[in-house]
Amino acid sequence: MSSTYAHYQGPASLPSSYAILSRFSNPQDSDQPNSIDDSNPNFSHSLPRPHRPVMGAYPHTDKAPRHNETTPLLLAQEPPVPLIEEQVDRDASHDNDSMLTMFREEVVILTKYALPVFGSQLLEYSLVISSVISIGHLSTTALAAISLGSMTASVTAFSVIQGFASALDTMLPSAWTSSQPQLVGLWSQRMTVVMTVALIPMLLIWFNAEAILVFLKQDPAVAHLAALYLRWVSIGLPAYAFNCISRRYFQSQGLFAVPTRIIFVVAPINVVLNYLLVWGPSAIRLGFIGAPIATAISFNLVSLASICYGVFFVPRTAWYPLSRRMFTSLGVLAQLGLSGVGQTASEWWAWELITLAASLVGPVALATQSVLLVSASTTFQAPFSLGIATSVRIGNLLGEQKARRAGAAANTSIIMALMIAAFTSSLFTIFRNSWAYLFNNDPEVVALVGSILPLVALFQVVDGNAAVTAGILRARGKQFTGALLNLSSYYIIGIPFGVWLAFSCELGLHGLWLGLTVSLVYCSVLGTWLCLRTDWNREVRKVLERLRVDGGKVCHEREGDTRTTTTG
Repeated sequence: MSSTYAHYQGPASLPSSYAILSRFSNPQDSDQPNSIDDSNPNFSHSLPRPHRPVMGAYPHTDKAPRHNETTPLLLAQEPPVPLIEEQVDRDASHDNDSMLTMFREEVVILTKYALPVFGSQLLEYSLVISSVISIGHLSTTALAAISLGSMTASVTAFSVIQGFASALDTMLPSAWTSSQPQLVGLWSQRMTVVMTVALIPMLLIWFNAEAILVFLKQDPAVAHLAALYLRWVSIGLPAYAFNCISRRYFQSQGLFAVPTRIIFVVAPINVVLNYLLVWGPSAIRLGFIGAPIATAISFNLVSLASICYGVFFVPRTAWYPLSRRMFTSLGVLAQLGLSGVGQTASEWWAWELITLAASLVGPVALATQSVLLVSASTTFQAPFSLGIATSVRIGNLLGEQKARRAGAAANTSIIMALMIAAFTSSLFTIFRNSWAYLFNNDPEVVALVGSILPLVALFQVVDGNAAVTAGILRARGKQFTGALLNLSSYYIIGIPFGVWLAFSCELGLHGLWLGLTVSLVYCSVLGTWLCLRTDWNREVRKVLERLRVDGGKVCHEREGDTRTTTTG
């Protein structure tokens, strides 16, 4: 769940199946790491095929191989989880299909992967949209206040939580695809401990938000309502953190539909709660604070449903009994989490800076920014979900040593992103003069939204493309490259240029969005160039080399532990 202005939900909300690549195991020679022969021109077809065990192998029987947390993942002979494998992957004859045939096949596969993620993202985002719509019709000041409150929540808490949770994108998939899937539960418990500690400073900031916002020169009336919003939303902040963990717990097991089912039930409840608590009968109507209370209740309902689903409807294969081990290895998660915060927050904070700049223009501009950014964030969920599907698909194909099809999947996703952008851009252009009435009835806000929406329509094209190319880069393990693209596009180009246009050239909110569009053009073009020039055979070699080295290190550590135990 992102806040109102968490336009980019970033890598923290991904199932991130890069670690699916660690499923490699050679059943014929399982005690030796795969060797690498760079000199072989047919490299991608000369390596041993990955072992594909049957789902449910060793279902809680004594025949299951026994391993501990230090067992080398590459050396486990019978990993109990199969690859996410499509029919075209099972038949080797499809490896020589034409690029057009591969395009058609990959469109179907990527759509199948993206739809449940899109449903989950959109329904979850509806929890935020409901609050904006219900509060926006109270007054322009109220709409500006929820804009400022959501911005503060994103900068000080939501982006940090998502960043820390992104550490699980590295730890959980590899644990699940190893011979010891119960480590998924253990790492989830450890992240819960880390999150609990991290929540303390966040809550302190939220409960002192009014003084902080007034110190930052915000309008006192807007700052007061924004602080009120944060105080009530804080009831759901621990649940929000838990939801980030539980989503990865399910998705790392390939249970992508579970979060969708949960949010499918909670989203309508949230809409009803928003109406009743903001606009309902006088006996229960709370006005402005009704919206954050409804959001907090919804966060907690998602948590309760996740717990019930995990306990009663999901096999306990990934669960680890509660023990003192959940307080160990916390430094690993903290280190990975801080890196994730740096990548995730760099994107989130860029949008919050734009919102802060809009607040300096005036309340009408801030209310307009709320409408525009919520609208763009909603349509962004489609290419964002496609980016997730692309990461998963390419990760599996690299793991299966299908370099040519991985390239086809990457190119297909770029074309699909352009098709999605064509639809959303048309939507904004056609309904530009009436779009704002969904959120607010102020004539000034309606007019300003209508004048900027054509620019937002253009923004959709490069925004969606950037989301998908970022997914391709993540699948290649190029998160650092993606972070550099984000940092340079926003902080070197977009924000400075937008602020200059807004204040020096007196273009106001138009100037800020022009700056954003220019920054995304740079990010999209450069990201596409990096993806199109990828040597996919080389990517397969890098994956296998990484697995060989990691397996050797773990083997060496295990031998050291054995020698120590024997000596003792």
